[in-house]
Amino acid sequence: MKIGFIGLGIMGKPMSKNLLKAGYEVIILNRKQSITDELAAAGAIAAATPKEVAKQSDVIITMLPNSPEVKEVLLGENGVIKGAKQGTVVIDMSSIAPLVSQEIAQQLGEKGINMLDAPVSGGEPKAIEGTLSVMVGGKKEVFDKCYPIMKAMAGSVVLTGDVGAGNVTKLANQIIVAINIAAMSEALVLASKAGADPELVYQAIRGGLAGSTVLDAKAPLVLDRNFDPGFRINLHMKDLNNVLETSHEVGVPLPLTAAVREIMQILKVDGMGNDDHASLIRYYEKMAKVEVKRKAEAKIAANK
Repeated sequence: MKIGFIGLGIMGKPMSKNLLKAGYEVIILNRKQSITDELAAAGAIAAATPKEVAKQSDVIITMLPNSPEVKEVLLGENGVIKGAKQGTVVIDMSSIAPLVSQEIAQQLGEKGINMLDAPVSGGEPKAIEGTLSVMVGGKKEVFDKCYPIMKAMAGSVVLTGDVGAGNVTKLANQIIVAINIAAMSEALVLASKAGADPELVYQAIRGGLAGSTVLDAKAPLVLDRNFDPGFRINLHMKDLNNVLETSHEVGVPLPLTAAVREIMQILKVDGMGNDDHASLIRYYEKMAKVEVKRKAEAKIAANK
């Protein structure tokens, strides 16, 4: 089976590499030539346009920043819709607005092209490991056909409903992740300002009810002052914008989500938009005039 992959950024590049490792023939399209060259050296076939990718592929995966880019790649003048044959499947693994997923699926469906919306969670580390969580919306028979492809990139692949349900699920995921990071930030800033060792506080609470995947992923990065992007603040803001837009459309107030989104806006204005979303803690640190980090002796022990 030939798989097209469009969008080889922080997430897309390792995901496409895992497809190559699984033995699939992968046709790629990306704006950055160095990444295209890297994947071509690993066995991928480079194409010049989404239309060209579609002509060569049975399944096309998109991993793009937001709704406008997905619409352009799939429905534009040189888009996938212009080159895909009937029966082709599009798996959009971007995180976009659910209503846009449904709109795109309808237009593709008129040309006999099936679509799954299948956003992912797990960030760059899990994309590299091939252990992402994939939340899928679409027809069950299409899901079943494409399950092995998605499983080559993921630890968990779950059908959550019709097209659009995948992105609704991702929005719910992003609410929980954002508020978890904010809660962790408040807790560790309080602990540090009150004179406790934040590393020991983290170790003490991680096994109890306050423990979470988010805590285990982000607390060590904060303690090491490592804010290199696994998932950028700018991208999480984009997701929360989609959350709030959708929530307003369906009449659901989300005050905590709105507050965290505004904190991210403050950090973006301060020049941190391309940093990891764990940088939320720096908003609280600035207000409390304290920095959360490992104590020198703990850092030495951790590196032994």
